[in-house]
Amino acid sequence: MKPSLVLIINPVAGSFDRAAFKEACSMLREHFVLKEFYTNKRGDAEEMARRIIPEKPSVIAVVGGDGSFNEVVNATAYSGIPLSFIPAGTSNVLAKEFSLPENIVEASRRIITGQPREFHLGYINNRYFVLMAGVGFDGASVYHLNKKLKRLIGKAAYVWSGLMVFGRYKTEKLKIRVDNREYEGTDVIVCNASKYAGGFSVCPDADMTKPALDIFILHGKGRMDLLKVFLGIVRGIPLKLNNVTFVEGRNVHISGNAHVQVDGDYFGRTPVDITVRERALNLII
Repeated sequence: MKPSLVLIINPVAGSFDRAAFKEACSMLREHFVLKEFYTNKRGDAEEMARRIIPEKPSVIAVVGGDGSFNEVVNATAYSGIPLSFIPAGTSNVLAKEFSLPENIVEASRRIITGQPREFHLGYINNRYFVLMAGVGFDGASVYHLNKKLKRLIGKAAYVWSGLMVFGRYKTEKLKIRVDNREYEGTDVIVCNASKYAGGFSVCPDADMTKPALDIFILHGKGRMDLLKVFLGIVRGIPLKLNNVTFVEGRNVHISGNAHVQVDGDYFGRTPVDITVRERALNLII
């Protein structure tokens, strides 16, 4: 009897290709019994995954972006059910983290040929995250993101939102505690993975196999400090600025009044408590 494969699909994801998906399904049916579920709105992927868990499918594959994958992770963490990521989103940061194919057919083939491995997750205010949590300017840019514009122009919508926020952004002082160490800053990015916003990197030493988080703290005084950091990230230059601190830790508390984004989706505002959940993700790569 063939193993079971559940596909949770976001049909309006930024790079979803219906023809390629149809081809991938034909290939997968040779090896699996397929069930397909299509999302209509935010939260659907998580709800669908929760309903599916009692059936104990052999694999759950997410066809969509990092946000859809985050939802499914929040339903399946520690379930032991292997997940697969078939990137069809705007940035597909997780695919870049593991050098996964960003072609739907080739990524689907990994479900057949790949092996599941255990990885650690971040955990913020009772929610899991896979890649990163951004506090401050990062969160504000996602908060003001125009969803319709994102569907039209993809990643450029994030850049546009960032530019609009930058023009009126006022830094807020944040207090950050990493384990037993105290810091102050204006912007924080807590990384579970090394990739950020596509192929860029903020914390190059971050690793999902390491039971710790890498934390970037900007001690900025205004928008020019933000601009220098942004240009450094885009140009791939190691961030060795005097007003930037990199620290590694397991438990992070951030207080203040700032927007927060998680895995590219808006999360809310500070305060937040962030920690590591070890071996919570079973991912086929």
